Amino acid sequence: MAEIPENPFILVDGSSYLFRAYHSPPHLTNSKGEATGAIYGVVNMIKSLLRQYNPSHIVIVFDAKGKTFRNDMYSEYKANRPPMPDDLRTQIAPIHQIIKAMGLPIISIEGVEADDVIGTLADRASKEGRATLISTGDKDMAQLVNEHVTLINTMTNVVMDSDGVTEKFGVGPELIIDYLALMGDKVDNIPGVPGVGEKTAVAMLQGLGSCESIYQNLDQLAGLGFRGSKTMAKKMADNKELLDLSYELATIKLDVEIDQALEDMKATDPDTDRLIELYGECEFRRWLSELLGETGKSAPAPAAAMAAVADGESVAAPAAPENVNYETLLTHEQFDKWLDILKSSELFAFDTETTSLDYMQAELVGVSFAVKEGEAAYLPVGHDYPGAPDQINLDEALAKLKPLLEDPNKAKVGQNLKYDKNVLANYDIDLQGIAFDTMLESYVLQSVGTRHNMDALALKYLGVKTIHFEDIAGKGKKQLTFNQIELDKAAPYAAEDADITLRLHNAIWSQLSPVTTLTPVFNEIELPLVEVLSKIERRGVYIDSQLLQQQSHELGLRLIELEKQAFTLAGHEFNLASPKQLQQVLFEEMGLPVVKKTPKGAPSTAEEVLVELAHEYELPKVITEHRGLSKLKSTYTDKLPLMVNEKTGRVHTSYQQAVAVTGRLSSTDPNLQNIPIRTKDGRKVRQAFIAPEGYKIVAADYSQIELRIMAHLSQDKGLLDAFAKGLDVHRSTASEVFGVPLDEVTTDQRRKAKAVNFGLIYGMSAFGLARQLDVPRHEAQHYMDRYFDRFPGVLTYMETTREKAAEQGFIETHYGRRLHLPEIKAQNAGRRKAAERAAINSPMQGTAADIIKRAMISVHDWVNQQPEGSIHTIMQVHDELVFEIKNEYVEDFMPQICAQMQQAADLDVPLIVEAGVGDNWDEAH
Repeated sequence: MAEIPENPFILVDGSSYLFRAYHSPPHLTNSKGEATGAIYGVVNMIKSLLRQYNPSHIVIVFDAKGKTFRNDMYSEYKANRPPMPDDLRTQIAPIHQIIKAMGLPIISIEGVEADDVIGTLADRASKEGRATLISTGDKDMAQLVNEHVTLINTMTNVVMDSDGVTEKFGVGPELIIDYLALMGDKVDNIPGVPGVGEKTAVAMLQGLGSCESIYQNLDQLAGLGFRGSKTMAKKMADNKELLDLSYELATIKLDVEIDQALEDMKATDPDTDRLIELYGECEFRRWLSELLGETGKSAPAPAAAMAAVADGESVAAPAAPENVNYETLLTHEQFDKWLDILKSSELFAFDTETTSLDYMQAELVGVSFAVKEGEAAYLPVGHDYPGAPDQINLDEALAKLKPLLEDPNKAKVGQNLKYDKNVLANYDIDLQGIAFDTMLESYVLQSVGTRHNMDALALKYLGVKTIHFEDIAGKGKKQLTFNQIELDKAAPYAAEDADITLRLHNAIWSQLSPVTTLTPVFNEIELPLVEVLSKIERRGVYIDSQLLQQQSHELGLRLIELEKQAFTLAGHEFNLASPKQLQQVLFEEMGLPVVKKTPKGAPSTAEEVLVELAHEYELPKVITEHRGLSKLKSTYTDKLPLMVNEKTGRVHTSYQQAVAVTGRLSSTDPNLQNIPIRTKDGRKVRQAFIAPEGYKIVAADYSQIELRIMAHLSQDKGLLDAFAKGLDVHRSTASEVFGVPLDEVTTDQRRKAKAVNFGLIYGMSAFGLARQLDVPRHEAQHYMDRYFDRFPGVLTYMETTREKAAEQGFIETHYGRRLHLPEIKAQNAGRRKAAERAAINSPMQGTAADIIKRAMISVHDWVNQQPEGSIHTIMQVHDELVFEIKNEYVEDFMPQICAQMQQAADLDVPLIVEAGVGDNWDEAH
């Protein structure tokens, strides 16, 4: 079956759904005798589609009332169709209302059919290179299929790409209109050519090609040998006008005027209250029950009383999952039985339930296990709501679990086990034996276009809608913590977590393990990093809160000054943070040039626009500085002192392994990766990251790692030689590009060469380089031409990388990590060029990510061999590792750290690591 890319743009043929649902069971009515079967069928099919593909963009298209242009073209078009039955007509309005309440866009345009609207939207999306899925039962839609457009049958769920069209109809999508025109359509009353049926149409098209080609070669029809071939030439000649008419009638329009942009056709949050009302009127009890469970509303009276449903305090328990055996362990006998099961199992899934997402604050409420798909257990140890049943004592439970959890030979699988490892460490349990992690398995298999949380993965790989936390805990300010949730709701949720984890592992690993280049990325890089990151996170970093508060005060005064400057330049006060007011001031009142527009056509006030305008105009410069300092104040100087953990006196970040598509780590709560280093105020923030008494901060950073990776990957002799000789690569590049001796390169020439070096790494065009260097485009092009002339290996690498990416849809890092490029063949030139730039840059960013991760693992192993407490890794930021080292060990450890990091890769150029030391991070960097 054809594969459907992640998150396709979905076009639903609502009219096709409508008639199929009407003629299919169940033929439902509510207590008032009103027909509801078509409503149920249409909504059920839409729900199924949403569960299966979870699209961000979708639109439901229906036929409008009245005649269409085809009726004007041919008065007999669809004349044979009987009028719509009354019991179907009454269901149309409720269907539309429910779809709108579901948060789904709906379109109906007079004068054309739903097919034409879908055709136009599919054509637009296809030209943008966007993967599109049309859900329909109409064979006419096969003419729309191409490399970006796929069909899925509403009833059979069969997916059809170009090969599928050929297999089903005998001709490809490009000949479907000819196929329909030749044989006609009795349902739509398209005449076709008399005497031409399906087999005859296929025989002619396979033999001679399109209808146009057939008419150019009528004398060859007799030789095709199908039944009636000898008289077919005359039939075709006599019915040329009829065929032309049929061809026009069968052709789906691709140019319908549609006001909405594709980007606006988004699935939004449903109007739950309205859905409850509509489901109540139709008496769809199961769907109603699901919604009432989600909203915490009490069960309604019959449909007429729906408007009187009142808010309640409790959350209804979700329906128990089907075909599973989940056990809640409340007795020692049950617990001991499961302990024996876990001890004898080769692999078990493990999960914790806690009171907080903050691993340093979280308290254990329970743990769950699974050893076999569909069988799981939940051990509650901390539910303390009024009336909670007796549970096994926490300390007693952990004493029994500790040997099992700390056994490195007892294999465990989990979803984001780094979190569970950190939580268990609060209870003096060192989780070992982490053999698999489903979040990381998914990330290594496909980092692009995939969310790696359990709910999303369960839908993607298992087709299962899991119980969500909000289903049992509620939402917003009234959301319960897990210890407050009643066991009849908490236990199925917790046990399902372990069960789904095991199922996910089986599903994802079966796809990942056969890819020999990917398994080492998982086994040798990502999985060992869990232990490393856990230790870094739990160590945390000291900050000087008093210094940060002083910086906040100074930044506040500077922001007031900048605001006053902005008001003076504008001639009046305005909200600097309001894009709308900024648009009015800059472009309407001051008449500044519009550099870029938003999707809705308004002048953009984005960061890059203001930076460009700031070269010539003072107000954008002031606003840019205000934005930067405001973000620095709110994100760091104000916030960091509030994030100090009371127990440790340190700030503890969370490193995210499964976010950046290139393999880079990211950092959250707080984000330590984005503290500016190029600005004076950013460096001041780093001064607040301090060493504890008796220690120094040491920062070790790879020098020009991506340029070195470029030299290795491109195998360009000039670059390899420059790095082998230890030359300043930017000065060396300037010497080559500007044709001057190395010792005569000016500072400005080196600056331009540096821009060229890094610009090429990021796939920058001559236009982009010209903007960065503030030189004419032809001058920037000259620099690039000279560069490629002197470093031809780089150009060859870029060209072959683009070709390889287009051919296989992904590129690989030096260590085999795959970086998928879904838009590398996009028809939209801008999106395709962006994918090509990513193809060039991603291997370097990804390889750099792999190298720093390998270095972290190597350094971690080395640190474990040093005297206890002598050294701690406290941060990873891009290509830099930051340490706390006892004063007496600094001089000895610094070169050893550099050596460990330099040996983390086997490139054809030397890796250089530079280390610094100080009392704070800024001094050490």
